[in-house]
Amino acid sequence: VQLVESGGGLVQLGGSLRLSCAASGFTFSSYAMSWYRQAPGKERELVAAIVSASSTTNYADSVKGRFTISRDNAENTVYLQMNNLKPEDTAVYFCYAINWITKSDYWGQGTQVTVSS
Repeated sequence: VQLVESGGGLVQLGGSLRLSCAASGFTFSSYAMSWYRQAPGKERELVAAIVSASSTTNYADSVKGRFTISRDNAENTVYLQMNNLKPEDTAVYFCYAINWITKSDYWGQGTQVTVSS
């Protein structure tokens, strides 16, 4: 099983980044997918989530209107489009997969996002 994030980097205030998480080794379409982030000295927090069957999405209040989560079940990939980035968005972003029936779950290794002011 692998979740491989990519797309992180250094961006200026107001800029955009698109994170990708490529999944392999499990039935991607059976899993709800999420993005979490963890800033230095802070707890890991949920940023956005998307279920598979209905593509229902959920966002942290701090990113609503700026971030968009989407998934491509044919490509086994989940995305996070991040617009109007702020310094407080600086964190390591993690991809997370969970099957709510079997309770099996997986984490990616994380990708660093740094927003400079």
